[in-house]
Amino acid sequence: MTRTRLEKSLSAADHPILLETTAQLSEARKSWNGNEVLGIDTEFVRERTYRAELGLVQVSDGTTAWLVDPVRLDSLDLLSDLLTDPSITKVLHSSSEDLEVLAHTLGVVPAPLVDTQIACAFLGQPLQMGYHATVQWLFGIEVDKDQTRSNWCRRPLTERQRHYAAMDVVLLPEMLSTLMPRLEEKGRAAWLAEEVERARSNALREVEPEQAYLRVSGAGRLDGEARRVLRNLAAWRERAAKERNIARGFVLPDSALLELAKLRPRNRGALQAIDSIHPKVRQRHADTFIELIDSGMAETQPAPFPEPLNNAQRRQMNDMREIVRKKATDLEIEPALIASRRELENLLRSVIEGKEIPERFDGWRRGVITDELLSVLD
Repeated sequence: MTRTRLEKSLSAADHPILLETTAQLSEARKSWNGNEVLGIDTEFVRERTYRAELGLVQVSDGTTAWLVDPVRLDSLDLLSDLLTDPSITKVLHSSSEDLEVLAHTLGVVPAPLVDTQIACAFLGQPLQMGYHATVQWLFGIEVDKDQTRSNWCRRPLTERQRHYAAMDVVLLPEMLSTLMPRLEEKGRAAWLAEEVERARSNALREVEPEQAYLRVSGAGRLDGEARRVLRNLAAWRERAAKERNIARGFVLPDSALLELAKLRPRNRGALQAIDSIHPKVRQRHADTFIELIDSGMAETQPAPFPEPLNNAQRRQMNDMREIVRKKATDLEIEPALIASRRELENLLRSVIEGKEIPERFDGWRRGVITDELLSVLD
């Protein structure tokens, strides 16, 4: 990358173009046409809501930065059109949360897509390396982090917010042009494409309310009846949080779910003994809680929860982790990029239960390590 191109990208962050009307967005869309690559980033607020609230979408071709304002714009159809334009590759860094908020707000996720964080991981960098550290690694540039916790849905945006937001996107096209030759040299461009497609699919996958109890810490310590009750309560909470767009904990905290499942109160008087339920919530939903508890106790369909691994299975896990460690050393990448401990456990349990192996262990991992891992389980 020449110094001139780098300076142009940095200069673009000093003068971002704010798009607040459909006419402005339409003009920008014309400017985006013909680009083979555009950097994309989002800013959002996620504190008290079930879904992240989109506050800004940044777009850059490396010489200009546009800030799309979803708070002021009546329609984002032109932005959706860009994100799904097959002729333009969209570049994001650490895209999972961006994809989630775009999928929720616009109903689409970018395609074709490249995630530069994953690209860096395939080149031996830390799996969770942030944008600021990546810019430092690639270009030796320090990027300001002081607006990370801004309220991006409040208007007007400050000049510092606009500059920060633009800086998060202007270097993405150059990051891609720097990283892709290195990936191709190592034969890992197809690996990257596979991981990115998996991220896109995950962003479009909804949480199943009936499976929400599996995410409650402490569920594994409950007996069978208590878990059936917890399944009902957690599914109700998931639906209520989604419908009202408030964080799950503001509907009912995990501690209250667990107490309700353990104590299983059958009337309003017994509910009073559970301090972890806010009085207003208890008053408003008392009958619902009792009904959910009664139905959970009456159900016969079990609420399964993974049993702890036995000694032999733990030895198999250790063997698999050692295989992953050695392979990661050979490839000069983090072991977690190949498979985390949880993913290895999912593979082990799939084999134990006679199920198909998890999709993650197909594709590039099949030839690199999956067969060796399965030989341990055989």
